[in-house]
Amino acid sequence: EVSGVMAEADIKPKSIHSAKKWSDHVENLYRFQKAGYRDEVEYKQVKQVDTVECWPETGFVKKLQRRDNTFYYYDKQRECEDKEVHKVKVYLY
Repeated sequence: EVSGVMAEADIKPKSIHSAKKWSDHVENLYRFQKAGYRDEVEYKQVKQVDTVECWPETGFVKKLQRRDNTFYYYDKQRECEDKEVHKVKVYLY
């Protein structure tokens, strides 16, 4: 049986654009990209995990493991400032 993670290993984005305004989704993309991943899909493929640890209060990503196995820890509050929003890449599948 092929695990769900392995079955998704060949998922590639069809298009990409920059974020225009902040949202919860953009906040989480910012956190994945800061840790060196496109988004949650790529993180799960690379790290072979089924879930990502999130803050229950906000739903924002709490902790990510970088490719070099060091960890990034994030606050419950918003971290992506308005001036950073345009740098966030939004991938469509």
